[in-house]
Amino acid sequence: MGANPFPFLALLLFFRSLPAVAAAAAAGAERPFVGVNIGTDVSNLLPPADLAAFIEAQQIKHVRLYDADPGILSALAGLGVSVAVGVPNNQLLALGSSPATAAAWVARHVLPFHPDTPISAVAVGDEVPTALPSVLPLLLPALRSFSTALAAANLSYIPVSTPLPFSVILDPFPPSQAYFNQSLANGFLIPLLRFLNDTAAPLMLNLYPYYAFMQGRGAIPLDDALFKPLRPALEEVDPNTLLHYTNVLDAMIDAAYVAMRNLNFTSVPVLITETGWPANGSRRDEPYATRELASTYNSNLIRHVLDRTGTPLRPEATPSVYIYELFDEDLRPGPASEASWGLFYGNGTPVYLLHVAGAGGLLANDTTDRTYCVAAEGADRRGLQAALDWACGPGRANCSEIQPGESCYAPNNVSSHASYAFDSYYQKEGKAAGSCYFQGVAMVTTTDPSHGDCIFPGSKQMNVTGAGMNATQTSKAGIPSTLRLRTGIEHDHTIPTIVSIILVVSALSWNHMS
Repeated sequence: MGANPFPFLALLLFFRSLPAVAAAAAAGAERPFVGVNIGTDVSNLLPPADLAAFIEAQQIKHVRLYDADPGILSALAGLGVSVAVGVPNNQLLALGSSPATAAAWVARHVLPFHPDTPISAVAVGDEVPTALPSVLPLLLPALRSFSTALAAANLSYIPVSTPLPFSVILDPFPPSQAYFNQSLANGFLIPLLRFLNDTAAPLMLNLYPYYAFMQGRGAIPLDDALFKPLRPALEEVDPNTLLHYTNVLDAMIDAAYVAMRNLNFTSVPVLITETGWPANGSRRDEPYATRELASTYNSNLIRHVLDRTGTPLRPEATPSVYIYELFDEDLRPGPASEASWGLFYGNGTPVYLLHVAGAGGLLANDTTDRTYCVAAEGADRRGLQAALDWACGPGRANCSEIQPGESCYAPNNVSSHASYAFDSYYQKEGKAAGSCYFQGVAMVTTTDPSHGDCIFPGSKQMNVTGAGMNATQTSKAGIPSTLRLRTGIEHDHTIPTIVSIILVVSALSWNHMS
């Protein structure tokens, strides 16, 4: 990796680090953080040393791995990056059946690395009730075995938990009427919550307002899912508590608090192990999977967490979150959006810019001054062609990358080629006033227009050494990709959620105030 990588990267997140022994479980008592998930279904994934340098360059202080990759854990040593390590679902059968196997796992995947690479939590399995229900009876024994093994190594402060899908909570909107799936309550959820309460570990939840919005069929305003300000008349009001909800994520979190309270657990904190928004998808089926909306969601999410405003039900407790995810996992099957949740492409190019300047002073740099010149939306084709000809001719823009066979030739249309040429001219002119006009067919944007191997002139490239890793060797949760689609896709985790939304909105209208 070059010595000066990407000085104006989109994601210069200066996430405030907790002490090495501070677990993710302490979300309510400690200062909340924003971390990132790292999946490995990526073509030419960065080698561990380069990945660690990339994480350091982005000033990311909290990551979650879906397994305990020894190469990555070793590479992160001494960087002050806390790691929540995962135990893949396909290992639960052995680990839940044998405490000795769990102890051996800790000896192999935790002890050699901690505390040089601080292990902040052990996440056992991933969405087991829906992803692999046949091993659910072994999940609690596995959790207990891991906790015992860590305690034996004097690491009892490392919490052990398991990420659950939001679908374990039924009737979640409004939050005051939420409750856990009764078929899971006695045999699994009550013992789980008792274990978490006794060990000061968090309830790990994967929460996706994107799917709640998509499957809500108009019941949820888009701005509500994106943390965007709502007029008082549009704020959702819980008719039972009269609490005002200005975003979907807070309502989901409070639904979890209520569901736990209904089972007499009031002190178990929540840790959001996954949340995010896809930046690309099928135009017909996933029209809201766009870079603009993904940037809006994740930018506002970061601000919301770092502002420490809590939730309406618990304003004193702000859960920490892990954004899903660091890189686009382009090898994942399923809908088009499945490969498009990353903040970066696999080559380290930002998918879009985050706009989080001033969020508690936790940014290394303000990225909003990074601008590009692109074709204006709806610009006349003739005007674009004339401007493109001028930019590549008298304007002396570097248009070599939009020639046939070059990296930015595709998509082969006037708008795409004009955008590249406009940005080349704009950057060459030092972003001077009037250099992004082109007779009104161009506009300035803060969204990086780079895509795939096409890097726009305004986007600094990062030199990465090494041939990369074969991404098919490792996969999230250690199970075949077809079994690990995002919540709300294959397992329809949010269908109960959406049904309740529709019922509540139609019957109660959430007490919309006028």
